[in-house]
Amino acid sequence: MTPEHENIKSTVNGLALHGLAPNLAWTDSSDVSNDFRSDFFTKPTIDMLKAIAMASLGDGDMDEDPTTNSLQQYVADLMGHEASLLVMTGTMGNQVALRTALRSPPHSVLADYRGHIVSWEGGGVASVCGAIVTNVVPLNGHHLTLKDVKKHSTLTETVYDAPTRVISLENTLLGTILPLADIRAISTWARSQNPPIHMHLDGARLWEAAAAGACTLRDIGECFDSIQLCFTKGIGAPIGSIIVGSTAFITRAKWARKFLGGSIRASGVIAAPARVAIDEVFLGGKLQAAHKKARIASDLWEQLGGKLQRPTETNMVWFDLEASGLTSGQFYPVAATKFNLKIGEPVLGRVVVHYQITDDAFGRLCDFFRFVLCK
Repeated sequence: MTPEHENIKSTVNGLALHGLAPNLAWTDSSDVSNDFRSDFFTKPTIDMLKAIAMASLGDGDMDEDPTTNSLQQYVADLMGHEASLLVMTGTMGNQVALRTALRSPPHSVLADYRGHIVSWEGGGVASVCGAIVTNVVPLNGHHLTLKDVKKHSTLTETVYDAPTRVISLENTLLGTILPLADIRAISTWARSQNPPIHMHLDGARLWEAAAAGACTLRDIGECFDSIQLCFTKGIGAPIGSIIVGSTAFITRAKWARKFLGGSIRASGVIAAPARVAIDEVFLGGKLQAAHKKARIASDLWEQLGGKLQRPTETNMVWFDLEASGLTSGQFYPVAATKFNLKIGEPVLGRVVVHYQITDDAFGRLCDFFRFVLCK
């Protein structure tokens, strides 16, 4: 370590350890401790800032940054794949992966109608990939199964067809878990087709499914040809997502990342805190406590007579306000003004518990439930 690196480390440690850092936002997550709007409302930590200070500053676009290269190999190994590629956001990760998997139209992508690539990515599948999306409503009301996929896949290649070239699954989806057995069945069938259908996973919140014990990262990894994981959802890094796949796939994905404007120069400043997020939050077991709070909140809501839109399986609780006898005007403003809770947009009808939610804020959430349901 150079003297310059030693000085940086000493300065950052000194700020944190000697009481000189109260004004650094990195040292204080209190302003998100009551923020139930989403699990991307977390604050990066002082350990992430330290990691940035110690990161290498090589050119990520030229594959010359050691910190980035190390993270990419680390995540690829976690998923049981050959390679991975750092990108700026989850949306970019999905679009880069889909653009890489799809060559030239006509082609289509099969996905759950509620999926992120359908509703939250600005129509990127159409505009970036020139593909149509086959939106499938699961017959079981919960998750896609092989029966759904077979029914809605286009396997013919006449002049009238846009053949299914990608099956894009999402896990977790709206906080619910896609069972591993169904994933394996879909994957086996997709890969048996001629030509094989590319399996993509929007795994922005795959961390949550793994933390819930539904799968391991390698279990999931073997079922997909490309996987996107987000570092900002749940595990709390300040920026970044990653795409995992074969060496050949990631080599081509670099081209898609480039034309979408996602090449990163001093990429170590993104990669370094992402590695801390994986190690300290995901592998450190902090997601399970958030899941426990979500289950307690969900059980209390139902015990008080409230109704849910869907089951609580990870860190999201989805309310059915109308079925619970409530209106938006009786719900969101009261949460904010009477209980100092942040609930609502960008997605209404849910609370999302992240690892920086405090016990005090969670207690107020439970009191809020009692207030609105027991009046």
